[in-house]
Amino acid sequence: MKFGIFYEHQLPRPWDDDSERVLIQNALEQVELADKLGFDYVWEVEHHFLEEYSHSSAPEIFLAACSQRTKNIRLGHGIIQTAPKYNHPARTAERVATLDLVSNGRVDFGSGESSSEAELGGFTIDPVTKREQWKEGLEVAIRCMTEVPFTGHKGEYVEMPPRNVVPKPVQKPHPPLWVACSRRETILLAAELGIGALTFAFIDPEEAVHWVNDYFKTLEEKGSPIGKAINPEVSCVTPMMLGRTEEEAVMRGAEGGNFFGYSLGHYYVFGDHEPGKTDVWAQYVERRAAQGYDPEAVKAALEQDRLGAKISSGDSTGLRGATGTPAQLREYIRRFEDAGVDQLIFVMQAGKNKHEHIMESLQMFADEVMPEFKEREPKLREQKMDRIQPILEKAMARKIDDAPRLPEGYSFPAMPKAMMRASGNKEGEAFLDKFADARASGNRDSTLGILGQ
Repeated sequence: MKFGIFYEHQLPRPWDDDSERVLIQNALEQVELADKLGFDYVWEVEHHFLEEYSHSSAPEIFLAACSQRTKNIRLGHGIIQTAPKYNHPARTAERVATLDLVSNGRVDFGSGESSSEAELGGFTIDPVTKREQWKEGLEVAIRCMTEVPFTGHKGEYVEMPPRNVVPKPVQKPHPPLWVACSRRETILLAAELGIGALTFAFIDPEEAVHWVNDYFKTLEEKGSPIGKAINPEVSCVTPMMLGRTEEEAVMRGAEGGNFFGYSLGHYYVFGDHEPGKTDVWAQYVERRAAQGYDPEAVKAALEQDRLGAKISSGDSTGLRGATGTPAQLREYIRRFEDAGVDQLIFVMQAGKNKHEHIMESLQMFADEVMPEFKEREPKLREQKMDRIQPILEKAMARKIDDAPRLPEGYSFPAMPKAMMRASGNKEGEAFLDKFADARASGNRDSTLGILGQ
């Protein structure tokens, strides 16, 4: 079992002019501590226009800042939106590769498609074809990172001529690939494409075991990697907050976890948002009872013997997850370990959870929860890889490389040269050749002379 921390950069209203700066600086301090304590991953999302829920529109910038304040923690894009109208595939490849270079090979490349009107509509992406756009954008980005040169692509959503996309990533053939999953259907898609599943469904361990089994069954039977390497990993995301008593942990973390769920629902399910005006936090406080986020549900959760993803039964979708004492978390995480989950990713920066409580929880987790799992992890991972090696070989054997061949002698001229060729201006082409000779000689006077002709 590996452990990660996850950031949406939530910022409930009211704000002031310094709120976003404080939010980001606190997050950087948390990541720096997590690295020192031995956490394995920091994951950063990409979202746009989702006020209060996620102020994380440039994850590559935040992760680059993390890379210079840390030494070991892996930097996970969880996720990059790869539909070309969000991010051109060449730009995605360039940014991922550059982050891999500045971090000395610590990047994981997660991708996703989004399903919010705020984002899809904001970038004029047709929701009917968003999955096809995600996949094509991802395929081309991977090719840009691995082909020397990229041999070009003419598809439904991307058209790009041959170019050598630089720089290339440190990790070969490319950083590990992941996809955001919130439904069983996407878990199966991840397996079919040979990429890791970032599970954002907030499921209990007893549910997770079915997702893990489905993933590896599908990988064995249908897997055909979209990349040049398989990342056979399944992760689960859960809220987390620790306290010396259960009551203290719930007091510190439950409301933030609930707001995480409510604000997610606001943008993806039931909300009606007026940009720059709607106060999601105020609506949450006013409507949580009606939507199943009543604080009484938190008290009801204390009557349960074991931690779970939800804070109460019935129709409530309030989130509790790993909010409790160190002893409770150890028991909870063992259940995920038994289910075959490779990584637990903790949502701590949620709602109005306090920075000091997050820092205390990170320290307490490292001191009192993490050690037993760290001790077992290498052996369990070795056993897993031995067990699934035949599955990986079957899947890799199905991979089809259908990238186009580079046309013989392909080159592209500089624009002035192309203009001279197109017009048949031989004198102009000769001038450009003289200009090139002058540049190569380093003779500034000669260069100026040619320009003056």
